[in-house]
This record gives sequence, structure tokens and C-alpha cells, in this order.
Amino acid sequence: MNPRKKVDLKLIIIGALGVGKTSLLHQYVHKTFYEDYQTTLGASILSKIIILDDTTLKLQIWDTGGQERFRSMVSTFYKGSDGCVLAFDVTDLESFEALETWRGDVLAKTIPMEQSYPMVVLGNKIDLADRQVPQEVAQGWCKEKDIPYFEVSAKNDINVVQAFEMLASRALSRYRSILESYLTDSIKLSPEDQPKSRCC
Repeated sequence: MNPRKKVDLKLIIIGALGVGKTSLLHQYVHKTFYEDYQTTLGASILSKIIILDDTTLKLQIWDTGGQERFRSMVSTFYKGSDGCVLAFDVTDLESFEALETWRGDVLAKTIPMEQSYPMVVLGNKIDLADRQVPQEVAQGWCKEKDIPYFEVSAKNDINVVQAFEMLASRALSRYRSILESYLTDSIKLSPEDQPKSRCC
């Protein structure tokens, strides 16, 4: 694919309230960090254009609200997404334990339900001292689910770009393979696909 070929990808970032989803997103898109963000109600969208694999990608990243009362509304944003960032706060054990629910929610709502749906897990706030989730525990959970894991800090800009770009790269390969199978399915006009036995 050449850089003139532009692919639009929709990514979502989900996780419990207060884990730093908005901070991570602003760090990635705008290279900025603010101490106090308002709670995201519903969703807000930021875009970023990157070049990956000789392809220009326009990433549309949906930042979703983590409050329980928005959960059913937030899950409507999963539709048509090409990949997902699952975020938790390493200083908040509950936010890590909630990953299972968030992951299940996304997989149930993305159609068709498939295990190859690209995800990355981000353990945010590694700059803080009062850590509650050991790195090995988070890595173990991700290994079991076959999801890449990144220890990140939105504040100090640690691993943020790497995490988003790995997700973008996985989403792009999935996009390509879906496109390929779609194209090959629609071109199967060869006679050997016809049933062999002819009757009456």
C-alpha cells in the first residue's frame, strides 16, 4: 500500500472511571497533560493522522466515559470499531479487576464476535508510588488473553505512542485481511465452484 492510500480506523479507549483515558488520549494526540480533566460524559472523539507501513492512517479515537451509568450508552460506540485500548490504573486494584467486564462487553458488542479483534491493555499512572497492581499480575492476565500489555504514564509520556501505534498496526492488518477475504469472496466466479453432478 502506498502513503496516498488512506485508511480510516475507528479505535475506542475504555476502562473504569478515573483511570486516565482522556489524559492518555490527549498525551498521544496533542502531546499535552493536564492534572484535571472533567469526567467524560458519553464519548468525545479525537483524530490523529499517522503513517504506518507506507499507509496513511486516519485514527478516529473515541474516548468513552467510565461511569457505570454510562455503560450501556458507551457500548453503542463499540459498533464498527477496528480496535480497542483497555485502560486501568496501576494504583487502583478495582480498575484492574474491571478489565474482564469491559473486555467481555466489547467482544459481545463487536460484530461479528471474533477473538482476533485487536486490543491492547494499558496500565496507567506508573509515575505514582502507591502501586496496587503488580506488573507480573497484569502481564499474566494479558498473556492468558493474548493481549499486548504496556505500562504507561500519561503524565510523563511513557510508552503512550508505542501502545497506540501497536494497536493501530494490529487494526490495520485486521482491516487488510477482512478486505482481502471480502475481495476474494466476491471474485469467486470460476467454474470449479459449480456442483459436479448435474441432474435432470
